Amino acid sequence: MAEKKHQHGEMDISTQKEAFSRFISFGLYLSYAVIGALVFLALFNS
Repeated sequence: MAEKKHQHGEMDISTQKEAFSRFISFGLYLSYAVIGALVFLALFNS
């Protein structure tokens, strides 16, 4: 089976951190766009 025993905190998670950061950034930009669209519609009574 596995020759090496699991050691907590040993795995490289830089890729996961970068993906999570991009996911959060995308969510923020999407929410800003939705808020902007709602403000635009509210101002111009569309």
